[in-house]
Amino acid sequence: MSRAISPSTQQRYGVVLVTEEFGVARSTYYAQRDSAGRSTPAAPQKRGPKTAFSDAALLAHIRRVLEASPFLGEGHRKVWARLRHVGIRTSKPRVLRVMREAQLLAPSRARRVAVPVTHDGTITTDRPDAMWGTDITTTVTVEDGQVAVFVAVDHCTAEGVGIHAATAATRYEALEPIRQGVRAHFGGYGPQVATGLRLRHDHGSQYMSDVFQTELRFLGVTSSPAFVRMPEGNGVAERFIRTLKEQLLWVRVFQTVEDLRQALHAWMRTYNEAWLIERHGHRAPAAVRRQWLAAQAA
Repeated sequence: MSRAISPSTQQRYGVVLVTEEFGVARSTYYAQRDSAGRSTPAAPQKRGPKTAFSDAALLAHIRRVLEASPFLGEGHRKVWARLRHVGIRTSKPRVLRVMREAQLLAPSRARRVAVPVTHDGTITTDRPDAMWGTDITTTVTVEDGQVAVFVAVDHCTAEGVGIHAATAATRYEALEPIRQGVRAHFGGYGPQVATGLRLRHDHGSQYMSDVFQTELRFLGVTSSPAFVRMPEGNGVAERFIRTLKEQLLWVRVFQTVEDLRQALHAWMRTYNEAWLIERHGHRAPAAVRRQWLAAQAA
């Protein structure tokens, strides 16, 4: 109709005049005209630049990264970071989507209902050995039964500075990770050798005992108890213990407490050198400490 010749003007009616007369949008006219010659609609294409890897190729690289990792159940953020370390660049949302479709994501905890909190600040520090956190968990061995596991973690680097296992969860055993960390990072063990260090702990009987607090004062360490019934205040040690459980305690069987001790120290060395911390730009805790020490020496 738009190509018909008007008897009065001897010109074509045109698309604008015809669509206005029939009350049809011009976009509808063009859409029907363009679709008249196609038998099936065109498949939608990905917008933007084409990626270097197809989903299948990216999935193969993700599987290789997961198999090569010394840890279990790493999430899409750390997989994305490890892919970048080997020269494969893609986006986090795409890694998440591919891992979700392939059912490679680890199960996650249900989100808790938010409640009012007592502390509203940050518990991390801007330099190593300013604050450590310590806490206790338990596991089971075949021959020695239930065993207590004590840890000490640096609040800046998230680095394990001490770890210990014992059949008795006493105040003396709770001091062992602190002693390990002081010897390793303060050059010895003696009066006031760790002056300036604060120790975050909960209100467990081991940590509030006179023996534990007296030894902290002997070392020059300031006690920093978390708020009662607020585990977030000791969140660095709590998060370290969660990783310890998921990567070691829940996936291996230990015959004796001595077997467990050796496995704990071996795992902590691997964790410090290879576990990626997102808030540190996906760097390992030991690498963060080395970089800080190098900056101080420069």
